[in-house]
This record gives sequence, structure tokens and C-alpha cells, in this order.
Amino acid sequence: MAMAFSTRPTLRGFGGAVSAGHYLATQIGAQMLAEGGNAADAACAMGLAEQILEPHMNGPAGEVPILYREAGSDTVHAISGQGVAPAAATIEAVSALGRDRVPGSGLVGATVPGALDAWCLLLERFGTRSFAEVSAGARGLAERGHPLESFLRDTLVLLEERFLTLWPSSGALYAPTPTLGAPMRNPAWAAVLGEMAESERARGGGREAGVRAARDAFYRGRPAEVIDAFARTEVPDEDGRRERGFLTGEDLARYEGRIEEALSIDAMGARIYKCGPWSQGPVFLQLTRLVEDLDCSALRAADPGALHDWIESAKLAFADREANYGDPLHVKVPLERLLSREYARERRASIDPERASLEIRPGIGELPRGWPWVSDEELPPAEPQAFAAARGRGDTTHLDAVDREGNLVAATPSGGWIMSSPVIPELGIPLGTRGQMFCLDPEHPNALAPGKRPRTTLTPSQAVLPDGRQIAFGTPGGDQQDQWTHQFLLRLLGDEPEEIQRAIDAPTVNIHHVPSSFYPRLALPGAVAAEARLPAATIETLQTRGHRVVRSGAWEHGRVMAVTRDPQSGLCEAGASPRSTVAYSIALP
Repeated sequence: MAMAFSTRPTLRGFGGAVSAGHYLATQIGAQMLAEGGNAADAACAMGLAEQILEPHMNGPAGEVPILYREAGSDTVHAISGQGVAPAAATIEAVSALGRDRVPGSGLVGATVPGALDAWCLLLERFGTRSFAEVSAGARGLAERGHPLESFLRDTLVLLEERFLTLWPSSGALYAPTPTLGAPMRNPAWAAVLGEMAESERARGGGREAGVRAARDAFYRGRPAEVIDAFARTEVPDEDGRRERGFLTGEDLARYEGRIEEALSIDAMGARIYKCGPWSQGPVFLQLTRLVEDLDCSALRAADPGALHDWIESAKLAFADREANYGDPLHVKVPLERLLSREYARERRASIDPERASLEIRPGIGELPRGWPWVSDEELPPAEPQAFAAARGRGDTTHLDAVDREGNLVAATPSGGWIMSSPVIPELGIPLGTRGQMFCLDPEHPNALAPGKRPRTTLTPSQAVLPDGRQIAFGTPGGDQQDQWTHQFLLRLLGDEPEEIQRAIDAPTVNIHHVPSSFYPRLALPGAVAAEARLPAATIETLQTRGHRVVRSGAWEHGRVMAVTRDPQSGLCEAGASPRSTVAYSIALP
């Protein structure tokens, strides 16, 4: 009997498990668990380390939605981690700049930094360690330096000219491009972490109060003042256009992150949890409703009929995302209808089983005025890192953690990319540009407005599988995140589900059919990217049905990571995609 293929074993142990986008972050998380910390502590330690290790993927001034399940609880909490638009950021203010879209680089699209607040909120509410303890690993990496990996170095090569000519403060930290393995240091950010830890120590009054003091040292202390001054300067975007930002110190001082209850549905024998419609998370749930009758074994076998149904269902779910999603604190999103089985039946009836649709067809609501911006450009395989960097934006990373008690975390850090905005010299970090995801149609749910969260692509996942295992998973990849992870989850459902690592390794497809969430918001109707390991006959059949299929590299779609725990036996599992040279997982004995 032939053994099922996987690139590495699924890791197993009873002491917890972690998975992250960089192996050094994973080791820091595993050490935190080994020293008695819980999953929240380990996730915070990994998240702060990732900001140093993968600055092209995420940063402290970026965003991170987090899903957290307490051991023994059926409730999954969602920490939004998505900063809001500044008070001065209005449609009129952006339009006055001569813009019809919020730009993807520079300072105009900066929202309030959400990531650092979210990690502190997770630690304060659910952790057991101090901020000084969980930030020690990141601070050490920033002070002593970490060896430059090829994944980051390749990006720095692409950015070197921009750093040296447009953004000298970034050039001072990252250019000229160091050699592979050279120590990468960030003393300015190490100093900020030190200031936060010192504020925690000086505050006293218990662990939670100390973590809060550390958080306030950034949002109401020297870093906020520095950000205020920097955002008032005219900074060039990637095209050399000089503009000020809208962000102020007052915006940071008034900002408070949120803990919400995650959305969830029961489907296909599993219970699935996602963040709200300020993320793209509900699209995963709606897509599950649309394919609820899909034969998972046929999808695993790359049956072209099953793939066609999945692709056409994804087009419908993402079209509804474009027409309906926005910050639910500001607009009413018809989630009950969108996630209902009745609505799924109505939408499925519009799918032609033999022909691909080239239309963007929301079933509820309307696309923003001026959309879609259709493009005839050549389809990029899956927006690999080089493609993203060349267009002035970064990617994303992901991490998961579970401890021996059953506390479970999934988090998807992103934003604050070094390729999207210049480094602030006194802090060693750039601002984020997530505001580019707002639209300037005042009638649309995702319209730009002060104090509002842009609808982000970031979308961690949790689920209870049919066999009772609890799983946390996710991937980088912008609009593709809920496509690659959805195919991963389907491989764990139905008859003869696959094991974790094999499901991660399996080839995937994704659509570029609806407008990208990133500037300049282009759509490629009918476009499908397919990893080259899919059977040629399957790809040819999809093409005969009208899909514009472009073959991606054999190992190019995302970096899915996952951890699981069986509440009955206590067995933990972990897996990480081989598509990245640095993604890594560890299971503790």
C-alpha cells in the first residue's frame, strides 16, 4: 500500500503546539509554553517576534485579528486588532487630494495602529505573564539581531532603490541590502519595547494593570507624539507624490481595541468560527454554506466538476463581500440572510454547472460606485511576495498556539509593511496603509469615515472538527486567505479526512474574479490561479468551461499553518506549509 504524500510529518505531542511564519518566532512560542505560559502568552511572544523577523509581512503599526478560545469554553472571542480611520480622514479630505481611491503607500492610508494594542489586549485579558516577559524574545532579536533570511532579503533587493531615493529613513535601516545571514537589528524599536516594559514595572497594581500601562506607554506616550509629528510631514508615496497623513496623537490616545464574540455556523459536521464583517471572515462561512452538499472526496481528487462548483461558489460569496461588508459598528450588514441555508440555495441556483461566469454578481446590495475596475493585465499566479513588493505593499503572516489545557489561538498579523510607508526614525517602524481598503462611495457599507474600521482581508479561523478536535488555522495571502484555508478545511471533512500536514501540502486554486482589496483595486473576471501540481486534464477541463486558468508555481499558494487539540486525549498536532522557507511548527511532548 502506497503511503500518502506529505512534505513533512504532522507533529504530535501532549504539551501543546505552536506554528508561525518564521522558525525563530515558533521557537520563542514553544519556549513560552515549555516554561509554563499559556497559549495567549505564547501567541503574544510569537506575534511581537514576527514584527521584527518579518517586517515585510507585518509590523507594530499594522493589524492583527485574533481568535481565542478559553479551555473548556464553547465561546470563541474575536479581538479585532484593526485600527480605525483617523478623525480627519474623510471622503472629502481624500477627494480634495485628487484621489478617487485611497492610495496603497505613503501616509494618506494610515489608520490607527491596531496590532500592538491587540497583542496587549490578548495578554491582559487571557494571558498569565507580564508584557516584559512576552516581549523579551522580540526585544532580544531587535537588540542583538537575527540572521537575514532569503525571504526578507529578496524583498529588500526589490526595495533598495526606493529606500535610497525616496525613503532615506528606511534606507538607514535596510539599505544597502545586507548579505544573506547578516545580523538584522532594530535598536529604535528595541528601545520602545524597553520603554513599555519599564512603564509596566513602574505601574504596579497587578499583572493586568501592568500590561495596560505598557500598552499606554505606546498609545499615550513618546511613540504617539513621534507618530503625530511624522504624519504631519509630507512624505512621498512609491510614485514620488508627496502628501501628509491624517493620523494624530489624539487618534492614538482615544483608540481602544475590542473583544467581540466570533461569528459561527454549524456545517458539514463541523462548527466554524470567524471574525465579523470588518474582516472578510464571513465569506468563509458563506462559501461553506454554498458548498455544503459538495463531495469533499471529489474535491480532494481534483475532480474538475467539484472544482468548478467550488470556484463558482467562491465568486458568489466574494461578490457579496464586495457589496455588503463593512464595520458593523457603523453599518448594518445582513449577516443572518447572507449565512442562511435558504439564501445559499437561491445563490446556488444561479450557478451554471457547465460554464464559468464572467460577471460579478452580488445577490444583496450593490458594488461601490465606479466598481469594478476591470483589468486586462496578465494574471499574476498568486501575488507572490516579489509581485506584492513591486506594487508597494506587503503580504501577511500567521501564527497559531494551543497549550496542554486547551486554550487555543489563531492570529493573522499584517500591515505596517516596510514597502508601503517610510520608517519613522525614532521608532524603527513604518505606519500602516490599511485605509486603502475603504471605498469613497458614501452610500457603501465600506465607505471611509472617521473612527471606522476598514474591511480587512485578514481572517484567522477556528473550528471544531467532526471528530471533536479543536483546530486553529490560517494563512497569509490577502484576498486568497479564505480560499486556500477553505480548501484546507474541506480536506479535513467528509469521508476519509486527510491528516493535517497532507491537507496543508495539497495543491489549491483561487480566483481573482472580484476587485482586489488592495490599491488599485483591479478585478480579473473569470481568472483562476491553479498550482501546477493539479492534473493537466483537470486544468484543461476548467478551461473548456470558460475559466481563465493560469498555472502558478507548483508550491506557490499561501502558507497555511494549523494546530489542533483533541479534548478527550489531550493530543496536540501541528503543521506548517512547505511553501515558505521559514514557516515552522513545533509540538511539545
